[in-house]
Amino acid sequence: MPELPEVETVRRGLAPSMEGQVITQADVNRPDLRWPFPDNMADRLTGAKVTALRRRSKYVLADLDTGETLIIHLGMSGRMTVSGDPLGQFHHDHPAPEKHDHVVFHMGNGARITFNDPRRFGAMDLAATHALDNHWLINTIGPEPLGNTFNEDYLTARLAGKNTPIKTALLDQRIVAGLGNIYVCEVLHRARINPKRKAGGLSKPRVARIVPIVRDVLSEAIAAGGSSLRDYRQADGELGYFQHGFQAYDREGQPCQTPDCTGTIARIVQSGRSTFYCPKCQR
Repeated sequence: MPELPEVETVRRGLAPSMEGQVITQADVNRPDLRWPFPDNMADRLTGAKVTALRRRSKYVLADLDTGETLIIHLGMSGRMTVSGDPLGQFHHDHPAPEKHDHVVFHMGNGARITFNDPRRFGAMDLAATHALDNHWLINTIGPEPLGNTFNEDYLTARLAGKNTPIKTALLDQRIVAGLGNIYVCEVLHRARINPKRKAGGLSKPRVARIVPIVRDVLSEAIAAGGSSLRDYRQADGELGYFQHGFQAYDREGQPCQTPDCTGTIARIVQSGRSTFYCPKCQR
């Protein structure tokens, strides 16, 4: 499942071809993905101008001049790719349509934005822009981890009294937006915090250590174009490459890369998800 860095990378890749452009034609080739599409979605999008392309947690948000916002979630296998970009940033013509090209946006500048999703776990919806924060996909999401409201005092207060493991707490989108399994493993490894530790039992200095590390890991991952493990692609079709710098995730049985640590990365299962950590230096 794409996490914040992958979604932000896709947003940045789409922005030059979508922002300020009119959707001259929207092709909606099936009635649903994970959930049914909104009524008359193709008609509501056709002729609309994309005034801004934003991200909230793991959602791409396309604000339209019609007063609505298109909410896009990539799901497990969804890809949004650009072809025929007149700015010359993607260097390839429109490809032949594929079986799982479920939604296609033809932009006024000649670009084509294709949403391809073989497993159909992705989603799209339309909501009034002024009421977007009340949308059921958005209204319980916590602060953005790269924003000012995610800070040491906030995280300390939210974790106080929690008996869940710190790994599980950081995956809770109500506490902090956009973090997923990969990046929480990397954050806790850098912070040298055992993922099995009770969130409410961590001292304030240890919680404070998490906040800047979250920002560092996410910023590095965005700069690397995200992590490509199975289906994820950037908007130009290229792979991300942050996976080559993993220090914990998917490194079971390999030496810990923490300086002066002689431990070995182990794998356990927490809440049905694989957790990778070093039992020696993560305490």
